[in-house]
Amino acid sequence: MKRLILILLVIFSTVFLFGQKADFKTAERFLDENLASKYGDLAVYPNWIEQSDIFWYSFRTSVGKNFYYVNATMKTRQQMFDNRFMASELRKITHHPYNELDLPLRDIKFEKKSDTKFTFIIDSIKFLFDITSQKLTVKDTVRREKQKPVWPTYSPDSTWIVYVRNHNLWMMKAKDKDSIEFQLTTDGERYYSFSGYSNADDTIKDKKVKANVNWFKNSKKFYVIRRDNRKVKDLFIINVLAQPRPVLETYKYAMPGDQFVPQSELIIFDAASKKLINVDLKKWDDQTINVEWTSQKSADKLMLIRKDRLMKNLDVCLVNAETGAVTVLFSEKTWPYFNDDYMRLRVLNEGNDIIWWSERTGWGQLYLYDGYGNLKNQITDGYFVTGRVERIDTTGRMIYFEAFGREQGVHPYYNMKYKASLDKGGMILLTKEVADHSFSMSKSNKYFVDTYSRVDMEPLAVLRDNNGNIILNLEKADLSQLYLTGWKMPETLVVKAKDGVTDLYGVMYKPFNFDSTKKYPVISYVYPGPQTEKVPYQFTVNGEKNVALAQVGFIVVHFGHRGGSPMRSNYYHTFGYNDLRDYALADDKYGIEQLADKYRFIDIDRVGIYGRSGGGFMSTAALLSYPDFYDAAVSPAGNHDNNIYNQWWSETHNGVAQVEKKTGTDGKTEISFKAAVERNQDIASNLKGHLLLIHGDMDNNVHPGNTLRVVDALIKANKRFDLVYVPGQGHTYGAATAYLDRVMWYFFAEHLLGDYRNNVDLLDYH
Repeated sequence: MKRLILILLVIFSTVFLFGQKADFKTAERFLDENLASKYGDLAVYPNWIEQSDIFWYSFRTSVGKNFYYVNATMKTRQQMFDNRFMASELRKITHHPYNELDLPLRDIKFEKKSDTKFTFIIDSIKFLFDITSQKLTVKDTVRREKQKPVWPTYSPDSTWIVYVRNHNLWMMKAKDKDSIEFQLTTDGERYYSFSGYSNADDTIKDKKVKANVNWFKNSKKFYVIRRDNRKVKDLFIINVLAQPRPVLETYKYAMPGDQFVPQSELIIFDAASKKLINVDLKKWDDQTINVEWTSQKSADKLMLIRKDRLMKNLDVCLVNAETGAVTVLFSEKTWPYFNDDYMRLRVLNEGNDIIWWSERTGWGQLYLYDGYGNLKNQITDGYFVTGRVERIDTTGRMIYFEAFGREQGVHPYYNMKYKASLDKGGMILLTKEVADHSFSMSKSNKYFVDTYSRVDMEPLAVLRDNNGNIILNLEKADLSQLYLTGWKMPETLVVKAKDGVTDLYGVMYKPFNFDSTKKYPVISYVYPGPQTEKVPYQFTVNGEKNVALAQVGFIVVHFGHRGGSPMRSNYYHTFGYNDLRDYALADDKYGIEQLADKYRFIDIDRVGIYGRSGGGFMSTAALLSYPDFYDAAVSPAGNHDNNIYNQWWSETHNGVAQVEKKTGTDGKTEISFKAAVERNQDIASNLKGHLLLIHGDMDNNVHPGNTLRVVDALIKANKRFDLVYVPGQGHTYGAATAYLDRVMWYFFAEHLLGDYRNNVDLLDYH
C-alpha cells in the first residue's frame, strides 16, 4: 500500500511539473503590437530651432498628443497652440474635421531667422502658424513632388553633379540643361566600380547610378574609396518565390582565411581641372582604409585610418590632397584586435587638434594629439570605458561624451554623460541619476535634453544646463493604461561568471500571474556579442519580446556573458578570442544555476535557450555542448559555421594567422592568411534535447548554408530535430516574424511544459 501511494505521488508530481497548461492567450495580449495603444511616448526628441536655445517637441500620453515650445534661457515650457483651437481653425479653412487629441501635423519647420513662426503640412496644404499672434494661414498648396532621382551626388554648393555610368565616374554642371558630361575615369568595371553597388547586377552599367564619392566642404574636390572585389569569390542564394520561375542570385562574399578579399584604394579628384590624384597607401596585405576627416575651409588635406588584416596594427595618416603624399601621424598596436565599436578619430581646428579613442591601457579613453601626431595630453583617465563623443565645443575647448562604469555602485552599463576640458581633462559628471541617459544639445552648447530610465523605472525627460543641473522638468512617460492590462516591470539581476568573480548583469521576466509557490521552467535569451550583449538597460515595454514569452508560463532571463559588451574592459570584451563558439556557454549555464539556487520557483530540470543570429549560433552550441543541462533550444538565423560567415567578423573576433612562405630562389616571400572557427555541426552527435532550427532561404548575411550544414550533420547522426525554412525571407523575417514567434511558444510549451496540442491553426488556443 505504501508503495502504491509513493507511485501515485510520483505520477502526480510528474503531471504537475510537466503537464502544465501554456497560457498562449495571455502571451498574445502582451505582444508589442497589442500593447502599442496602451502607452504613449517614452522619450522626448527635441527639435532645436537653428542656433537658438529654443526647441519644440511633440509628446503623446493617454489624453492625447500635444506640441510644446521650450525656451531654455527663459526656463519656460508652453503648448505651441491649443489643440481645440487648431482643430477649429483647420476646419474653417479646409472644411474637414480633425481630432484635437491627435492632430496630423507633419513636416513641422520653423521659418528661417524666426523662432515663433513655423509651417506644417496636412493633406496637400502647407500652413503657416505664428505662435505669438496665434494666427493660422495657408502658405502654399503642396504639389505631389516627383520622385527625385537617386543617382546625382551634388557638391555642397550645388554646382556639380557626380555620378557613375558603365562603372566609371562622370561629372556635369548641376543647373545647366545643355551641360557637357565629363568622363573622369575609363577603367571601371563590374566589381571594380566607382558606384557603391559592389554586388549589383551588371544591367546597371548603362544607367546613371549613385557614385561612392564624398565632397570636400568647399566643393573644390571630392574623394572616392574604391573597392576591388573582382577576385572575391561568389556566393549564391535562390529566390524560390520569383515568378514565373526561381531565380539564382549571385553576390561577392569574402570568408575568413580567403586568399582574395576586397582591396581598397583612395582617389581624389579636383572639380575644376578634372585632375585625378591616386594616393599610394599600400603598406599591409589586404589592409582596410577609412577616411575620417577632410579639411573644411580648404580642400588641401584629409585624414584616414589604415589597418592591417590582422586588426592588430593601424596608422593614422595625413594625406596631402594636392599631391597625394601620405604622412603617418601616429601608429598603434593592440592585442587581440581593435575595438571598432568605439574607436573614432575626431579632428578640430582644420587639423590642428586630433581626438583619439584608444584601449592602450585596457580601458577605452580619449587622447588629444596635435596636427603633427604628437600626444598633447590624455583627456580622460581611469578604469572605465568612454563611448561616443556627443558634442565638442571648439570655442570653449570642452568635450561632452558618454562613459560606462566610472561611478562606484552604479550599473556599469548605464549610459552616463560627462564633460571634460580638452586641454586640462578633469571629468565632470552631468547626469547623477542612477539610470541610462540620453543627450541632445543646443547649438550654443548651453543646454541639453536628457530622457533617463531603467528597465524598472519609468522614463523621465528633463532639460539641463551644460553642468548637468535640471532647469526644467519636461515629461514623464504615461503608463497608466499599460498598468491596467496587468503589465509589470521586470526585475534586474546580477550573477557571477564561471570564474566566480566577474559580475554579469541582466533582467528577469516573470508571468504576470506569477505564483512563488510554483515551479517554472527557465528560458535564457542569449546574444553573445561581441559588439553588444543586447540586454536592455533603459525602459522597454516588450523586453525583446521576452515579456510575451514569459506569459506562456516561463521565467525568462537575459544576462550578459564574458566576451560580450564593449562597454567594459578590453579583457571582458575580447574574452572569446580564439574560442568563438564556446566562450559564452559556461557563463550562461553557471548563471542559470545560481538563479535556481537563489529562487526556488526556477526549475533547473527544465531549461530552454533561444536567440537570433549570433544568438541562434549560441543557443544551438549550448544545447550540443551541455546536452544534460539544456532541454530545448530555438535557433533562428544562426551563424553556426563562422568559416562561411563574413571575413571581417570571424577573423576579427576569432583570430587570423598570417603565414609567410619563401618562394623560389629569388627569396621572395608569399603571404597568406589562415582562419578556422569551431563549428556547431562538429558536435551535432551530442544532441539529446529538442532543437528547432529556423532560417530564411534569402539570407545573404548569414547564408542558409550555416543552418543546413547543421541539418546535414544531425541527419547523419540519426537525430530528431525540427526545421522551419522560411521562403523569400532574409536575415529578418518580415511578415513571417509573428508566425515564427508563435511557433517558438508552441515548441517551448511542448518540451518544457509538456503541453502538446493537436490544433493546426496557430491561433486556435482552445
